[in-house]
Amino acid sequence: MQTTNTPKEIFKAYDIRGIVGKTLTPEIVESIGHALGSEAKQRLQTEICIGYDGRLSGPELADALSIGIRKAGVNVVNLGMVATPMVYFAAHHLKNNCGVMVTGSHNPPDYNGLKMVLAGETLSNDSIQSLRHRIEYNLFTYGEGLERSYDIAPNYIAEIKADINLTRPLQITVDCGNGVAGAFAKTLYNAIGCRVDELFCEVDGHFPNHHPDPSVPENLNDLINALKTTRSEIGLAFDGDGDRLGVVTKEGNIIYPDRQMLLFAQDVLSRNTGATIIFDVKSTRNLSPWIRELGGNPIMWKTGHSLVKAKIKETNAALAGEMSGHIFFNDKDSNGKKRWYGFDDGLYAGARLLEILSNFTNPSEILNSLPDSTSTPEQHIQMQEGEPHALIKKLQAQSKVSTKFAGAVEIITIDGLRVEYADGFGLMRASNTTPVIVLRFEADSEAVLKRIQAQFRDVIWDAAPHVALPF
Repeated sequence: MQTTNTPKEIFKAYDIRGIVGKTLTPEIVESIGHALGSEAKQRLQTEICIGYDGRLSGPELADALSIGIRKAGVNVVNLGMVATPMVYFAAHHLKNNCGVMVTGSHNPPDYNGLKMVLAGETLSNDSIQSLRHRIEYNLFTYGEGLERSYDIAPNYIAEIKADINLTRPLQITVDCGNGVAGAFAKTLYNAIGCRVDELFCEVDGHFPNHHPDPSVPENLNDLINALKTTRSEIGLAFDGDGDRLGVVTKEGNIIYPDRQMLLFAQDVLSRNTGATIIFDVKSTRNLSPWIRELGGNPIMWKTGHSLVKAKIKETNAALAGEMSGHIFFNDKDSNGKKRWYGFDDGLYAGARLLEILSNFTNPSEILNSLPDSTSTPEQHIQMQEGEPHALIKKLQAQSKVSTKFAGAVEIITIDGLRVEYADGFGLMRASNTTPVIVLRFEADSEAVLKRIQAQFRDVIWDAAPHVALPF
């Protein structure tokens, strides 16, 4: 019998996200916690780590989450305010394999949400919907779980320090956008041997300087200016919960994550011969041939941190990355010892980048020399809730018979529509976090880019003449 109504729209494809005080209240989070605890019990788990980022609503929602989990008879390890990857790390370090992070990631300040791992599985799609089903039909277990506090930061920093070896000290600037990474970045990078200048590292859930989303070029302007006016050799930027990395060179060039992946792939494959490397559908077409040439096995996959993690488990990939800045290391050192744990970690990815760059007297020159193409950053078509997936489904069906994509070499439909040409690609896919269609284009020249965009414009306007396009 159905007993409880919860907002369906907060249960996304790879996490839970809602507007604080409206679709995400302490009462709703407590019921989600109760469902998570009940699911954990069914999976024979006894303890869950929880943490929260720097958003103003974090402590209250984390308390509600803890009450719900303990109501199911499952114990809670309260990590306090931490970066998302520190929750994932704690699940490994404390050997309970369960963690829930209260975070709104890069959403506006009035949002918050949950990223969830149970029994080593990052919840996504059906497993997230099953939580909603538990709540709606009152399918709960009951008990009296206990809560304890644990400071994971010293263990996290010590393990990264033991793993990373810089050839020389580096002078760096970090921009944390007043997100939670600011509480840990300087300590971490000092520990591995860097001199660190800080930008907006005071944690402030109002985000008074710029939004903590390094995938948006405007949010990197302060870091670019700092690199040009200080002695720093390289700039690192982080999103609100510290699981995504942005990189800026001395000259102010943005090295997008798919280009970072070229360097990471080269490094990982030098010690992990023949390894599988995963990248998402938004990534540059330079990756596949680069990985193959280095003896690796490239796999293009769906966007979404939990979907990528599931694919890493399936393929035992040594490395994975998304255009948005999620980088996942799962590789081994030259002695066959595993270096990291296969989860997305912007702070650790930054440390790995610095390890590579410390081998060179001019780090920016190395980054600037990576293969590049004419490309756009992510572009968005704003739509109503539910519209993006419906439109993409319609266009995918049409693409099988459509002649609109003249000159296309391949049409890939694993996640939206990625149309490959001999001289570029175009992508449109429905976001799983906000009601937008995400677009990305890459080509050998500006003229080719405009040609591909024109084709996409015709196809989209044929199906949805009312939408406003960003190009």
